[in-house]
Amino acid sequence: MKRLLSFIKKEVYHIFRDYRTMIILFGMPIAQIMVFGFAITTEIKDAQIAILDQSKDQVTQKINEKILSSGYFKLNKYLDNHADITSTFEEGKVKLIIVYSKNFGLDLIKNNAADIQLIADATDPNTANTLINYSNSIIQDYTSSLNEFRQPNVVILPEIRFRYNQNLKGVFLFVPGLITIILMLVTAMMTSISITKEKEMGTMEILLASPMKPIQIIIAKVIPYIFLSFSISIIILLLGYFVFGVPVIGNLTLLLLEFLLFIIVALSLGILISTVSETQQVALLLSLLGLMLPTIVLSGFIFPLENMPKILQWISYIIPARWFITILKNIMLKGSGIELVWKETLILVGFTIFFIVISLRKFKIRLT
Repeated sequence: MKRLLSFIKKEVYHIFRDYRTMIILFGMPIAQIMVFGFAITTEIKDAQIAILDQSKDQVTQKINEKILSSGYFKLNKYLDNHADITSTFEEGKVKLIIVYSKNFGLDLIKNNAADIQLIADATDPNTANTLINYSNSIIQDYTSSLNEFRQPNVVILPEIRFRYNQNLKGVFLFVPGLITIILMLVTAMMTSISITKEKEMGTMEILLASPMKPIQIIIAKVIPYIFLSFSISIIILLLGYFVFGVPVIGNLTLLLLEFLLFIIVALSLGILISTVSETQQVALLLSLLGLMLPTIVLSGFIFPLENMPKILQWISYIIPARWFITILKNIMLKGSGIELVWKETLILVGFTIFFIVISLRKFKIRLT
């Protein structure tokens, strides 16, 4: 029994003296419960909308006030004409556009009926459907309040349209998200484990003693994963297109270049993880828990970022997957060109440079 207690004590000391293990054991569960608790919600709030009011009468003003005071919507801007609808959606901020017919209030008084159009960005079909339901319910509630005091009853007829995904197919959302998750996890994880394995086995020192420079060693290690990851992304893209009918409306060359850029971002992040990991297990845990959680929750893949607390929205700005998913949706589903995704592209380039510079500095410090 005394010998057993000694071994138990030794293992306890071994675990607690490794602060990285302690951070993983205690930090990750706390981070997960906090992030999931605040981020995972089906509610919609402060969704940005635009309004094209061709009538500008008292009735449309009251409906607008009722919609904007609900807490679900936040006015982004008023539109001047129908030509502004497409460009507004392409900017990516507005999720719903409300269009009033000409003489809306007059038609409601004379004909007891008026038309209103609800147009939603359906690149995220769940959010689009929720926004349509919310706005339609508010309009019908306003109609019911009017009918309490008049006969015959008036009717407001919403015409519902979904842009970029008319049938609200969930796969249109999941294919870009799946590409992002697989590239981030597989690329970063495999790179970090591969380099950490060399350190753990002691062969990294042998490589560094060779005539090759550290940067050449890193390049030699990651080039195979670039081709592997690029091939995986092509396979997913082809399966999405031919099996599920996910379109690629935009420029295919631009899309593939963005794939390559994100792969390099993920590789550089994997290199950074390897420089702070002493064992393959630590590298694996950091890659899975440290990357999977932010990529799924804080990238806007499944849960709308607008619904999250401000602090999580700010954190999402440092998640590369957020910007890549925006690029994929714009190119694949909206047909956008580089003029509409250049900001996100530059951000990914900035991430790449930052990760590589930090990784090389730590790599030289720790291994040379």
